[in-house]
Amino acid sequence: MKKLTEKVAVVTGASKGIGAGIAKGLAAEGAAVVVNYSSDKTGAEKVVADIVSNGGKAVAVQGNVSNQADVDKLFAEANQNFGGVDILVNNAGVYQFGAIEDITADEFHRQFNTNVLGLLLVTQGAVKSFGDKGGSIINISSTVTRITPPGSSIYTATKGAVDSITQVLSKELGPKNIRVNAINPGIVETEGTHTAGFIGSDFHAEAIKTTPLGRTGQPDDIAPIAVFLASEDSKWLTGETMIASGGMR
Repeated sequence: MKKLTEKVAVVTGASKGIGAGIAKGLAAEGAAVVVNYSSDKTGAEKVVADIVSNGGKAVAVQGNVSNQADVDKLFAEANQNFGGVDILVNNAGVYQFGAIEDITADEFHRQFNTNVLGLLLVTQGAVKSFGDKGGSIINISSTVTRITPPGSSIYTATKGAVDSITQVLSKELGPKNIRVNAINPGIVETEGTHTAGFIGSDFHAEAIKTTPLGRTGQPDDIAPIAVFLASEDSKWLTGETMIASGGMR
């Protein structure tokens, strides 16, 4: 039997990149997947089509994770389509690097609203949907909290918050049989890292030099870790931060 048969997963920000990879990975192990997206409907529908063509179950649901009404709709759709939720992957995130002189209040709030407030609101919705059976929450953080690169003040702060929230909620939700863990990827080659100019940059080259495994990560390097954390294989793990960086520290 597959590891996640009869389980239902919500993956936020799953229209591309790491989120899409995780959604497909969970589906391959038997989970029905709610593919959340903010604006890339085409990408989300492609992820759903890929899952369905491989014999899985999935539905795309639009929603801004920092908007309470959208979060309520996300879980209503999950309940309507699949009868509940067992797994949440908080993957939705935004980033922009810049020097301290360039920081604006708008950019601060843009990143914190999605990366931190959004994570909290979606987690609230998941806790209600899990019910007495409990569940698994997987927060996608980042190794920026360890390597603290220049120009990343806001983004690193948001992911530092994610790491701390993971620790707090693992203790708060443990009595409800809800496990909360984080995956902290290094640089992963995605549409987002290409668009941001990281791939092929001097920063990228230096990151590869300091990565013992000597390459950039791929979404399918992260997806199996999420499957592990979602499954009974990790039933005795909570409050853990899994550094998935090819050894980069």
